[in-house]
Amino acid sequence: MRFEAINFNEKFLKFDEQWSPKIIGQMNDYQFKLVKIQGHFTWHEHKDTDEVFIVLEGEMSIDFKDGRVNISENEMFIVPKGAEHKPYAENECKILLIEPKGVINTGDSNSELTAEEDVWI
Repeated sequence: MRFEAINFNEKFLKFDEQWSPKIIGQMNDYQFKLVKIQGHFTWHEHKDTDEVFIVLEGEMSIDFKDGRVNISENEMFIVPKGAEHKPYAENECKILLIEPKGVINTGDSNSELTAEEDVWI
């Protein structure tokens, strides 16, 4: 067992790419992933799981077919399973995602934004 805290800022310095979640920890079957985002993502859904977005730095929004949520620094939002959504950030935003192991970032959609799975930093 390692007795060392995980520093978000140090982990964010290890990568530059956007829309490509990096795993920093796992608790049971749930993974904690850091990701940098900017611009528009693709419409997608996760049929079998909720997805937690925690904004650590910046601001983002998530569009839904029937509305939008804005999430600022130090706020979080839980996207319910099966809800089609599209994240967006005007400027670079750093977020922590919490979701089950094996969740693909583009959900049921396959696109150029589909990230490599199971990348630890």
